[in-house]
Amino acid sequence: MLVYEFKLKGKQQQFNLIDEAIRTALFVRNSCIRYWLDNSKVGKYDLSAYCKMLAANFEWASKLNSMARQASADRAWAAISRFYDHCKKKIPGKKGFPKFKKRGHSVEYKTTGWKLSEDRKYLTLTDGFEIGRLKLVGTCDLYFYPVKDIKRVRLVKRADGYYAQFCIAVDRQIKVHPTKKIVGLDVGLNHFYTDSDGNKVENPRFLRKSEKALKRLQRRVSKKFKKGKLQSNNYKKARNKLARKHLKVSRQRKDFAVKLAKCVIQSNDVVAYENLQVRNMLKNHKLAKSISDASWYLFRCWLEYFGKVYGKITIAVAPQWTSQNCSNCGKVVTKTLSTRTHQCSHCGTVLDRDENAALNILAACLSTVGHTGISAWGENDLCLDLATGKD
Repeated sequence: MLVYEFKLKGKQQQFNLIDEAIRTALFVRNSCIRYWLDNSKVGKYDLSAYCKMLAANFEWASKLNSMARQASADRAWAAISRFYDHCKKKIPGKKGFPKFKKRGHSVEYKTTGWKLSEDRKYLTLTDGFEIGRLKLVGTCDLYFYPVKDIKRVRLVKRADGYYAQFCIAVDRQIKVHPTKKIVGLDVGLNHFYTDSDGNKVENPRFLRKSEKALKRLQRRVSKKFKKGKLQSNNYKKARNKLARKHLKVSRQRKDFAVKLAKCVIQSNDVVAYENLQVRNMLKNHKLAKSISDASWYLFRCWLEYFGKVYGKITIAVAPQWTSQNCSNCGKVVTKTLSTRTHQCSHCGTVLDRDENAALNILAACLSTVGHTGISAWGENDLCLDLATGKD
């Protein structure tokens, strides 16, 4: 699955209608959650049938295309099935019980309710909202793909405008010559990662660099907020500026993760990395902000995605004792988090702590099959979730 994104150009009246369509899709999604809570043994097809009842009972809900209503029901069922799956696997902690959403940011159409122009430069929405024709602005070219291969079209609202995402059913495979190299990666906070060859990549720390500007914008929003009163236009402008700044930080993280993951995959045939549970690591409130800023999970998702595209092997190994064990003799050398140098009293090996961990990760990769899997952010999340309510 390939996802192309374009920015939409149109009139303010058209964007207001898109907002109305997004609110309607959110209503359908929340209504399906309520229907599941009030009735037992409700399945995916029951929610799809319930969408027809909503269209009959609410005239404004019938304006939304029927397949778009089904796509909203699919979102509700995705949350329900995820909850069931977590319960069956007995995942510790919260199981992710489906919740009602207060705000929606996107509406998704399947194969009807939209139409592309012959030159693929304009998108026309043909459902009951009568949004009309919108111009597509972007560097991608849809002309090379037949319309029948476009399985879903999503309209997304962000702080800097409205976007259209096209999910195209294409098996993306790129053949490259083997490099005959294998590498182990150890992610960290001082350096984004250190590989088994001793190479290091600096941690960009995008949030830390923008924190001063974010605090200034947040103070402006707080000063203009009036509790219990109708908010002014100045408050809305200040809030939009703050949202744009956060959006820029998230895009910087994604751009860095995509380019770095692609470089690593193209340079090696086998890539080993730690199977970190980032969600659990965020419970450490002293390091939570730095861990979130590093975006290790996003980097891993793109590693696995490009591994599938380029036909390379990506292996996630267990992270236990990778920092404590000596990569030369295998003896345990206990170190605190502040100890950045590995000094083995048994064999005399002196290495950087992260390089020693990367060598252990590589050794674990070679000694066991590990856990291999493809979970492409571009494939699963964009088509079913993205994000992921997530944009």
